[in-house]
Amino acid sequence: MTTATEIGKRSRRRELTAALAATLCFGAAAGIVTAALNNYLADIHSLDASARGWLEFPRELPGFLIMFVAGGLLLWMRETQMAALAMLFTLLGAIGLGYFTPGAAALAVWVAIYSLGDHIIFAVEGPIGLKMAQNGGEGKRLGQFGGARNLGVIIGVALVFGVSKLLGDRYDLFFALSAVWALAAGWLYMSLHTGRSDAPSKKIVIKKKYGLFYAISAIFGIRKQIFLVFGAWVLVSLHDVPVSTIALLYFIAAMLGAVMRPLLGEVIDWLDERTVLAVDELLLALICMVFAFAGDILSAPYALWLLYGAYIADNVLFALRVARTTYLKKIADEPGDITPTISMGITIDHAVAMTLPIFSGYVWDEWGFRWVFVMAAALAVVGFFLCLRIRIPKPAEAAA
Repeated sequence: MTTATEIGKRSRRRELTAALAATLCFGAAAGIVTAALNNYLADIHSLDASARGWLEFPRELPGFLIMFVAGGLLLWMRETQMAALAMLFTLLGAIGLGYFTPGAAALAVWVAIYSLGDHIIFAVEGPIGLKMAQNGGEGKRLGQFGGARNLGVIIGVALVFGVSKLLGDRYDLFFALSAVWALAAGWLYMSLHTGRSDAPSKKIVIKKKYGLFYAISAIFGIRKQIFLVFGAWVLVSLHDVPVSTIALLYFIAAMLGAVMRPLLGEVIDWLDERTVLAVDELLLALICMVFAFAGDILSAPYALWLLYGAYIADNVLFALRVARTTYLKKIADEPGDITPTISMGITIDHAVAMTLPIFSGYVWDEWGFRWVFVMAAALAVVGFFLCLRIRIPKPAEAAA
């Protein structure tokens, strides 16, 4: 005879499986766009480094506004429904980029719509994962979600690689495939029941207690933004790396991430957020210096291989960002603070990240690409010292 406990366990397993499948599908949609975007901008729209920097303004505007967007959506949606809505924006943005982008204005609009979906997911994926985690196992659970996303990225990047080899750089087809995966993810997110009986999250949260979380999020977002925009741009514009190779690099990073993200999540639970995030910042500083000076240290073919390795390593290290989410959970006054506080962190880092790529593009044009990465390395060092200030309250202190 099936007991209520067994039924509950089966229900939770089904819910977790559906959530991981949704994350995988979103990973595939995002992987396709990420693998193809820089080559698409260079080949189809002939953007230079300065124009590429300017495009980050509309791309990151949704991130700046996400505190208000999430606050408004939380008035009448739970996090899983917000994730489904995010997939709708992802779908529309991908279709627009593939089929309705005759010029720069349309490009900016569709990039912003696609980015809105991305940033809504950034705000809710952590809280969804935390609601499916046991106390003390938050890092492991978020690592599993990261692994599922990376499996999706593997699928998406493999599609870009395969299509480019068989049919050439068919950007319209790339973006159409991304839209199909986003549709599947949206359907799966809508099927989830997680959070239906929970008290609603607060709409907007700004607390001095979360100041260090905001600061670490801002530094991470700024450094990430520089690398996200100009890391692949170094390979594409300075070394003429084709879309198939970018897809292959991203594929390798995703393969490693699929294995390492769950392990890194357990490392967060085993060590602590302070240690993990501080080491992460030091490794990121090293990667930035590789991008700045690899060509000065090694001859052309070896320097390019070193850059490939640094690009892959940076993508793998992105897995450690979940440590910020587990840190927030451990210091939060109540669960309802988590989603709005993550949204606030995204808004703060994008307040600077929206304009920094423009400045970075100017620095690239005036003084050379090296100084862009030296600046990113300096920010990573600042982030290292911020992370050393993290203090995790003991369970007795948190309950007091």
